Amino acid sequence: MPIREVQIGKKGITENFLETLKVHFNSARTVKVSVLKSARESKKDVEKLSNELLEKLGPYYTAKVIGFKIVLKKWRKPRIEI
Repeated sequence: MPIREVQIGKKGITENFLETLKVHFNSARTVKVSVLKSARESKKDVEKLSNELLEKLGPYYTAKVIGFKIVLKKWRKPRIEI
């Protein structure tokens, strides 16, 4: 499966960005999101963006923060945190 890549800029997470992610998830299971300098001040901002993305995408997605990138993965079954 291919891995898609997108970027978050100074506007942050918008409806257009979420729609772009969903289009990429139609053809790929994994999407890497690069967080540009204009969208963050520290690594904690990247973690906040990751949590916000998971809230907006739903239970079928998981995220892992690596440096200034967020790796999103879509699953067939919802992931429930215990």
